[in-house]
Amino acid sequence: MRIPRPRSLAGQLFAMQAVLVAVVVAGCAVFVHVTDRAEAETTARRQVTATATAVARSPSVVAAVRSENPTATLQPYADALTGEGGVTFVVIMAPNGKRWTHPEPDRIGKTYLGHIDAAQRGETLTETYEGTLGPSVRTVTPVWDRDRIVALVSAGITIDRISEQVRRQVTALLGFAGAALALGGLGTYVINARLRRHTHGMNAAELSRMHDYHQAALHAVREGLLMLDGQRRIALVNDGARELLGLPDDVVGTPVAELGLPPSLTGALLAAEPREDELHLTADRVLVVSTRPVVGGERRGTVVTLRDHTELQALSGELDSERGFTQALRAQAHEAANRLHTVVSLIELGRVEEAVGFATAELELAQALTDRVVDAVGEPVLAALLLGKSAQASERGVELVLTEESRIDDGVLTPGLSPRDLVTILGNLIDNAVEAAQGSAGSRVTVTLSTADGELLLRVSDTGPGIPPADAESVFRRGWSTHGPGRGTGLALVRQATHRVRGEVRLGRGPEDGAEFTVRLPLRGAPLKDRPMEETTPKDGAPGEAASEDGTPEDGTPEGPAAGHRPAAGTSSEVVV
Repeated sequence: MRIPRPRSLAGQLFAMQAVLVAVVVAGCAVFVHVTDRAEAETTARRQVTATATAVARSPSVVAAVRSENPTATLQPYADALTGEGGVTFVVIMAPNGKRWTHPEPDRIGKTYLGHIDAAQRGETLTETYEGTLGPSVRTVTPVWDRDRIVALVSAGITIDRISEQVRRQVTALLGFAGAALALGGLGTYVINARLRRHTHGMNAAELSRMHDYHQAALHAVREGLLMLDGQRRIALVNDGARELLGLPDDVVGTPVAELGLPPSLTGALLAAEPREDELHLTADRVLVVSTRPVVGGERRGTVVTLRDHTELQALSGELDSERGFTQALRAQAHEAANRLHTVVSLIELGRVEEAVGFATAELELAQALTDRVVDAVGEPVLAALLLGKSAQASERGVELVLTEESRIDDGVLTPGLSPRDLVTILGNLIDNAVEAAQGSAGSRVTVTLSTADGELLLRVSDTGPGIPPADAESVFRRGWSTHGPGRGTGLALVRQATHRVRGEVRLGRGPEDGAEFTVRLPLRGAPLKDRPMEETTPKDGAPGEAASEDGTPEDGTPEGPAAGHRPAAGTSSEVVV
């Protein structure tokens, strides 16, 4: 047996509203009926009282009473007072109750049925009494001739006539009530038809269950989810989106433009066209953003999904570094094979001493380079990075120079400076410097690493063409690159990682007119204090360009004030690594 599906929410509301309208209309009809009947009786009492009083005060009535045959004069007069819209009867009688007039002539001369005691005493009485014409509302009043009562007058309206008037009113009322019920039912049907379309024919239990599923799914999804309404305000946000964008709990209803997000991300959220898997940087994260408009006859809003790409981007960078190391090792293996063939060939030619000298010189140079890096940089992650980048730079014809003043002892780095952030910062700076220096005169990249005053200093300069002043504010923006499309992420990641550890990065002009990047990172977790910008005096005398004058790059990531930095003149004893 198939269990019938519960009525939809729209159907339930329609039935409830139809019953409600019917009950209200019926109640109003009953109330009006009772009110009209009471009002009709009150009106009848006033009407018969006025009629009886007017007849009693009429001089013609007093004159007729004095005549020998009062009926002959009074009966036509009484008949004239009764009619369709007036009283039902007017009875004029003697003071003892003997009728002189009556609507039915055969009852003239008989005794009046009703109470006349009050009228005989000179009072006016109004009552409901069942007489010869049936129940009626009647008034009895005396007729005075100077100081004595010469007759009595009774005027009345039967209950049947009152009921007939009420029935006519009730009939009209029922007509209006029926029209109101039909109109209310039609309006209810129209409203509920619209509601049925919006609720897709679901009943209340189904809607409640869908809401529960919706809430559970919303908070269970780890990816960020935003829903914007047609005015680009936050209509819905899940926990993942709040965490990824750093939004407060009461953000619902806030326009996107007022969230303080980076301009590029704000532009993506406000765009009318859909976006797919776009990379955007916030202060601490790399986000993959996809948007899709909600369209139903008109633009109703936008659905936005956010995925955290920070870890993946860092891993991608590390993978690129590993690939570079692999290529460098392959090149070194090829070069080592060439050198080995040279040594073997010298031995075969009987030039043993030359072979030993050649091999020993190569070993001493390699060991000296390794010893120098390990002695200057006690942090194993940075030492390994420098050795790998040295091989990469050498493969591309660029010297990687570690200044004599560089020194970082093992254990000075705090847990707040993760190796991954250091690899991201220094690795990307060296990669960009090597690309800039490649093919230039001298083809050299100079690296300075040191710790002093509770901070870690990383400085990388090159012999490349430098960064034009017009682009100085854009170098840290994602997508900015001089090497074509698909690039321009490295420096953006450098700034993001620097901001994440509460440090600062500065851009200036190096001693050889190339670009120079200086990064300062706190060693104790406290943000760096404001420092005066160091002067840079390039060969042409122009000051170093700043990446951002107000410390806020275009995409909204906070950044320290930018300035050029230059090593002290006359730096000596540099080792090529």
